[in-house]
Parts: sequence; structure tokens; C-alpha cells
Amino acid sequence: MMNKSMMNQNHVGNTVAKYPRMGVLLSSGGGRGVYAHTGFLSALETLKLPITALAGCSAGALVGGIVASGTSLPDWVAALNTVQRKEFWRPASLPGLLWCMFRDKGRGITGISDTKWAIEFCQKNLHVKTFEECQFPFYALAIDLDSGEKTIFSEGELAPRIMASAAIPIVYQPVHIDDKYFCDGAVVDFAPTDAICCLHNLDVVIVHHVSQRFDKNKSIDHARTEPWTLLKITDRLLYRNRPWYLSDEGASSQQISSQRCPCGCGAIIIVIEPELPELTWPMTKGGAQVLYEAEQQTIDLLTPYQAALQTDPRGMFPKNIKACDNSD
Repeated sequence: MMNKSMMNQNHVGNTVAKYPRMGVLLSSGGGRGVYAHTGFLSALETLKLPITALAGCSAGALVGGIVASGTSLPDWVAALNTVQRKEFWRPASLPGLLWCMFRDKGRGITGISDTKWAIEFCQKNLHVKTFEECQFPFYALAIDLDSGEKTIFSEGELAPRIMASAAIPIVYQPVHIDDKYFCDGAVVDFAPTDAICCLHNLDVVIVHHVSQRFDKNKSIDHARTEPWTLLKITDRLLYRNRPWYLSDEGASSQQISSQRCPCGCGAIIIVIEPELPELTWPMTKGGAQVLYEAEQQTIDLLTPYQAALQTDPRGMFPKNIKACDNSD
């Protein structure tokens, strides 16, 4: 079932001001991504760029789902400013884990923390309960652990499906939905552009990419000296490849880039990859600075294009702008 769409219209008296149809993609990004995407969406609100459809993966699904549900950004920011670690992550006791490893050879251990507290945190901050009630179409990417297939949720109860998209392997136990188990969508895709681009006749899609970069200059020995070495190893597995919408270089000084949709619909794909402070899991201290930096960088990067984004995004660039091939 398709989500209820608010369309891109502002009503003033009896007149209707129509805006181009704009999609938003929010990438994975861990705890840092939660704050970064919140700042990014705050910037879009400041720039008066209304959203037609939104898709997210992991941290992007969490933030995107809460905002799509109708929760105001000031209310969500206030929740982030006071969040406690125990509200979203409660690792099992070390003695209990070790005993289970010894007694049962690790049988039944699927993650360090149950997801029920994180699901409750989502529920507490959602304005509505289901995808169908969202103020614009919203999609969350996860991976089906039974089949190994990419799954894009677009209907049903929001909170467990948002958390399924954000259930980082090892860190969280998989989420059980409809007799299947799901975990973090970043295992298969950082930001599901195919979920919205050509399905909603969009004029422009803005991708906010804040996933970790695979640093070839840092060996696994370096990871062994950092906090949460297991997560550093997981990051190296998840982020070894750059997604199709970014350059092939391991790092880029270009914070904003553009191309046409590879599917041929003509939509402009704008990618923002901000430079942000690090935020080590599961820290929340420093999150406010990440949010601020993401918001300010988005405003700075998009302000020169604000008028075009509000009127004719497809006319921003020559018609022969390169369409990226994502067939790989």
C-alpha cells in the first residue's frame, strides 16, 4: 500500500504554490549519522525545501522515520539533547555472555544488546505508528537474514522496521518481523536511491551521505588500539566500497556533487558528503556539534541553488550532464 502523500504544496488563501518534487535519501552512519541527518533536515526546513518522499538506511531510517511521522524537528532535537544511552542500548552483562559462550558454545547469542529499548525509544518519539499514516512516503532499508535479500519497508508498524534497518550486526540482536529476522541495511546498500527516485516522478533527489569511509591508510593493527575494536572491524567490512553516487576515490574534498538519475527519468541527483567530527559509539556527547556542523554545511552548500531547487531543479544543469552507471 502506498503511503499517504502530502504533495509539495503550500496553501496561501485560495491559491496554491507548487514546488518541484524533491526526494531525500539519508545514508547509514551510526550514532553520528543520527545527529548529522537531523541537522541536514533542519537545514532543508530553513531553506524552505519541502520533501515529497524520503528513504533511509540505518541512522537515516531512524531520523527519516521520525520526521516523516510528523514529529517536529524542534521536538526531535530536544529528545536528542536529553537522550540517555540506556534508552537505546543496553548490552548484556559480560559474565552472562561469557557463561553462555562457555556453557552453550555461544548458542543463541545474536547480538550484544536486545533491540526492545531502542524500539521503545522510536515509539516514544513517533507522531504516528505506521508507514501509511506518514506525512509523505517513507521507506526504510534492511536486510532479510533468512534470504540475505535487500528489503525495503514501506508499510506496517514504523518502530520495529526502523530499528530493523538500524540493527547493527554484533551491536544489536536482529529484529523479528513477520516470522523473519532483519538487520542493518548498510550490509547491502548505504542509501536506497531506487526506493524513491523513479517511483514518485521526482525532479531532484538530495542524498545526505554520512557513512564512515574505508581508510586504506589505517591497518587492522590501528583498529586494535581504538575503542570498540569489534565495531572498527565491522566498519571495515561494511564500508570497503563506495556507493555508486560517490566518486571512486577513497576520500574526496568535494562536499557537493551532482549527476542525473541512472535510470533515465531525468531527475537530478545531488549528493552532500559533509566533513563532520567523529562520534564514537555509543557516545552522545558531541552530538550537538555534529548536528550543528551538518546543518550549517548544508545551508552553505545549498543556498546558491535554493531558488533553482524551489522552481526548476532539472534546469539547474545542462541536459547532457553525465548519468552515472550503477549497474555494478
